[in-house]
Amino acid sequence: MSGGAARRSLATALSRCRALPLREAPSRGLRALCAGGPGALQPPPRRHLSSRNRAEGKVLEPVGVFEVPKPHGKYETGQLFLHSVFGYRGIVLFPWQARLYDRDVTSPVPEKSESAAGHGSKEVKGKTHTYYQVLIDARDCPHISQRSQTEAVTFLANHDDSRALYAIPGLDYVSHEDILPYSSTDQVPIQHELFERFLMYDQTKVPPFVARDTLCAWQEKNHPWLELSDVHRETTENIRVTVIPFYMGMREAQNSHVYWWRYCIRLENLDNEVVQLRERHWRIFSLSGTLETVRGRGVVGREPVLSKEQPAFQYSSHVSLQASSGHMWGTFRFERPDGSHFDVRIPPFSLESNKDEKTPPSGLHW
Repeated sequence: MSGGAARRSLATALSRCRALPLREAPSRGLRALCAGGPGALQPPPRRHLSSRNRAEGKVLEPVGVFEVPKPHGKYETGQLFLHSVFGYRGIVLFPWQARLYDRDVTSPVPEKSESAAGHGSKEVKGKTHTYYQVLIDARDCPHISQRSQTEAVTFLANHDDSRALYAIPGLDYVSHEDILPYSSTDQVPIQHELFERFLMYDQTKVPPFVARDTLCAWQEKNHPWLELSDVHRETTENIRVTVIPFYMGMREAQNSHVYWWRYCIRLENLDNEVVQLRERHWRIFSLSGTLETVRGRGVVGREPVLSKEQPAFQYSSHVSLQASSGHMWGTFRFERPDGSHFDVRIPPFSLESNKDEKTPPSGLHW
């Protein structure tokens, strides 16, 4: 089968590969990767599966060769991977060093430490943790859209409308432990409009995809609006909430300054019990002294179900303040199968602006 035909058949097999009847791996022990949901790592079949294997007529094809994940260190630009939770194919653009404030981990020594601001929060020591800016394969976006937004990285638009935002589809941030690395002989293994603009194939390198000057320039120019600095995490009744805030810039509106942030939230069910998100309750404090309460059904118009098969949901939203800083905290209300409810804490997190930035961003620079 040609490379193009294999890629086309791969797109039809997304999110289904766990259910396909795969045979044992060859004795040499290599494991092929298939595109799909959690658990997508499977031994390669001895032969191509025909349409008789599934009523839908789907065909499973390998996308590469599995590599051993790195428990420490970092992955380089050009590393291909599967997302261990959402199952999409992606490629690493560059790493970010973030401070992770994990409220599930208590420091054994009561020392004075760097802490995250928050309402009534205990002091939490931040630890350095690696995240990656990545591109998502466009073929996988339709299959993960119900569990993770594929247009979650947004920017202020390049005009005077302070409410206008725009997104770069298929751009994501991925934690180090969510990377399942693999290699491929395909010179264009990821379908994304920025892939060949940012990366080029070099068979003498490992991995064989290296950064073009355009990627380096893009990272440098947009560093203030892309930078991931703080990550906040807390678990309540086996539901883990991770929050990553991003400063987006300032705009002038009606003779006042409006500061914008986006925040990415990931909900993970660490138990086998099926639960459904029903309500959100936010408290938003501004340095100007205002305290706002926001209640509503679900998040971003959805009430996601978290199950053993699909344990996670990720989304992004935005907040604006008429002050250069503030902080947020709150709860998510979940419902169990028996109709009972319980509240899950959203870890408090700071909203900080780039005080040294003299000029607000005017769209994304190329």
